[in-house]
Amino acid sequence: MNAMEFPWLTAIIALPLVAALAIPIIPDKEGKTVRWYGLGVAIADFALMIYAFWHNYNFQSSTYQFVEKYSWVPQIGLNWSVAVDGLSMPLILLTGLINTLAIFAAWKVTNKPRLFYGLMLVMYSAQLGVFLAQDLLLFFLMWEIELVPVYLLISIWGGAKRRYAATKFILYTAAASIFILVAGFAMAFYGDTVTFDMASLGMKQYPKALELLVYAGLLIAFGVKLPIFPLHTWLPDAHGEASAPGSMILAGVLLKMGGYALIRFNIEMLPNAHVYFAPVLAILGVVNIVYGACCAFAQTNLKRRLAYSSIAHMGFVLIGLASYTEIGISGAMLQMVSHGLIAASLFFLSGVTYERTHTLMMDKMGGIGKVMPRTFALYTAGAMASLALPGMSGFVGELMVFLGIATSDVYSSSFKIVVVLLSAVGVILTPIYLLSMLRQVFYGKQSEELHLDAVVADVKPRELFITACLLLPIIGIGFYPKLVTQTYDVKTVEVATHARQVLPVVARQQPTSLYSQIFTAPTLANAPVENLVNISK
Repeated sequence: MNAMEFPWLTAIIALPLVAALAIPIIPDKEGKTVRWYGLGVAIADFALMIYAFWHNYNFQSSTYQFVEKYSWVPQIGLNWSVAVDGLSMPLILLTGLINTLAIFAAWKVTNKPRLFYGLMLVMYSAQLGVFLAQDLLLFFLMWEIELVPVYLLISIWGGAKRRYAATKFILYTAAASIFILVAGFAMAFYGDTVTFDMASLGMKQYPKALELLVYAGLLIAFGVKLPIFPLHTWLPDAHGEASAPGSMILAGVLLKMGGYALIRFNIEMLPNAHVYFAPVLAILGVVNIVYGACCAFAQTNLKRRLAYSSIAHMGFVLIGLASYTEIGISGAMLQMVSHGLIAASLFFLSGVTYERTHTLMMDKMGGIGKVMPRTFALYTAGAMASLALPGMSGFVGELMVFLGIATSDVYSSSFKIVVVLLSAVGVILTPIYLLSMLRQVFYGKQSEELHLDAVVADVKPRELFITACLLLPIIGIGFYPKLVTQTYDVKTVEVATHARQVLPVVARQQPTSLYSQIFTAPTLANAPVENLVNISK
């Protein structure tokens, strides 16, 4: 068997899952063996995907690679169908890195360590399955499996209100999953053939009404995970109560599942409906940015402030996806990767400060910068990346999104100006709430409840290593974005081209103004291909 015939993707998905099943029989009393075992499995899986992609992945191809398809449950049409392309490959690597570091960050877990590390590995496997699945039923199955470990990780190892936060998370996400199932069945059963193959579903020609309904349903389902206002309220509660490793995975991976699915399903499979919903995505993106930034500024809980910051940053992903430009969609992809690294570092460092102070309330943390200077330096670096300082990955992602929407020929000038200006307001608010956070936590008024000299210790080598593994790629991408963009550039060009191909057809069907019945600002401007689209005719 040569390298290309080996089932790389199946092995990558199965390794954490099979390893988790072996945890109950590992001889271990204090949890030390289990934690080394979990970390070793995560590192091995991450190394496996790096090796497979480095030696066998073709960066110049936009087609699916490593294609594996086996009949699993033929009675219901479920196939084990997995593949990787430019949309999924960088997110797979991000998933591997974040999960490995999250397991390493959970080094001090002593409460039910077998269950904890078992759930972490099962969740790791399910997340990989979401990004690699090419069968709709398999995608839905992996999407659902991933919810259970997250619920248990919050409800067992979370804070004082962990059960409320975990219940709210599972209710929101499970209810949203119903829309995936209903929309998937509508797509699968339409036409002469019944299929759950995602490539085949994308080739079907759906009636306009059905496609709009399916798009709306999937937007709700994936919008909860992203999250999109007003479907976001579970996220601050989940982050506020989750442990640091749980928050790292929530912000670093789970939110990216929603953005990935919007590209894979809503844009690739339903391009005709995307013409109508694209301005909606742009508007929702602006709302996310401004609302998230304003709410973040009002938070006194450290992790809730960072949670609302994540909501704001995901708004740039929506704007990029709505831009209909190659650079805009590329910027959305880069923003997902960048935010995953930045948010994971900030939430991990929040856990570091919580271990020392036993509080997340910023007004009770004042003055810890005096005894934790290295932690302050690392926190400052993460905050600078989050507020899009030039030289950091956040700057490049947001700049590409701004350029994408500003240069788009799909919208009127007035609409683009409004979107850019309001988004810029969010960019201005970001350094305000992040820098004020640093001031309150590290150089604010010292709390009388904290005996800093006696109980607080600075960042330790393990914590320094975890943070460095996140900050180094953040800085590397900031100075050389091609480290990431080269992995998906060919694919994002194809996605943008595919989405734009339907514009002339829809414009002919709406000869006066494409959005005149719903919106007054956005309209189709000049044609992407001359003489094909002329709204006035």
